[in-house]
Amino acid sequence: MSVRIDIAGLRPERVVVVPSPLAELGMALHALSEPGHHPGLRGWTADVTARLDAHLADRMCEADFLWRTTFSDLFMPFAGLPGAVPGATLAADLDLLDKLADEDFVDAALEFTCMLTYDTQAPDILSDDVVRRRALEAAASRGPRQVRFTQRLLDDPPSVRAWLRRFLEDCDEAFFAETWDRMRHQLTADARHKGELLRHKGLAEALAAVSPAVTLDESAARITVDKLTEGRTVTAGGLLLIPTNLGRPHLSVLHRYGWQPALHYPVASPEPASPPSVEQLTLRMTALSHPVRMRICRHLARSTYTTSELAQVHGLTAPEVSRHLGVLKKAGLVTTRRRGRYVLHQLDVAVVARLGGDLLEGLLR
Repeated sequence: MSVRIDIAGLRPERVVVVPSPLAELGMALHALSEPGHHPGLRGWTADVTARLDAHLADRMCEADFLWRTTFSDLFMPFAGLPGAVPGATLAADLDLLDKLADEDFVDAALEFTCMLTYDTQAPDILSDDVVRRRALEAAASRGPRQVRFTQRLLDDPPSVRAWLRRFLEDCDEAFFAETWDRMRHQLTADARHKGELLRHKGLAEALAAVSPAVTLDESAARITVDKLTEGRTVTAGGLLLIPTNLGRPHLSVLHRYGWQPALHYPVASPEPASPPSVEQLTLRMTALSHPVRMRICRHLARSTYTTSELAQVHGLTAPEVSRHLGVLKKAGLVTTRRRGRYVLHQLDVAVVARLGGDLLEGLLR
């Protein structure tokens, strides 16, 4: 599974690497709503939550579906405006949000909660009665608060725009301005570094520095982002690379129909090893789902064993053990080494120890 971005005809100058204060504020709200997604931010989320004004906290709950699931494309409005790039300030980004057409604003606001189409052209939600009714029905399954917000959004988009802008400005005053002031220099430096790679070594090198999960097939003119989702889009004239400090472990790909695609990537990965691909994760989970292989792993976690020894311990034939070991090796869970005429197998305990974290990162990527 992956998200593919077709870049045929993309001019190098239309690949832009730049931080966005509005996108980072979206990730701040997401981290505050889902602190379990961001264990590295426990101190920050606890501090902000402890000093948050009760009225602002209530307002934060009013539309938290815009950022709780991940965060809405409304936090990257520049992607919906031809040729636009993120602003240098939150006010500049909010001005771009004001320039979105009402249809785009409403569709982006409902993208997660009402399960409308995303990477294909859809009917105008503000004028199509069938689509409006479907949006309200989907909202009903998420409770009365979602229904009220959706109805208000469909009936009066400008009032919701005004409410959202005031709310984001109040968040900026309450906690985000201080946070952004601390982190913007790191994000700017990272964007500058990626831009230098882009100019001097090309797009493939820049994307490799963004994340091992992002690859470029130059012959096919396609970028592939390894994720537990399927999607496809074209560059629509530009490609945006947006660094985030608060976003780890999320690697977000905006691939909305008709918008510029955007990669919202975490900077300064603390992990020494590259995260496994979705295919590798699937292989590992499948390999460990078999009870015999689990029992084999129990022995291999304690010591090295030959195939014959494992067969004797488990009451299996050597070919049966070899087949199970082959599955574990293909998944990268077992290593082998030769000692004389014997081949010894051992569990890679470091890989197994990372499995829970790797799985969670894959699910949240």
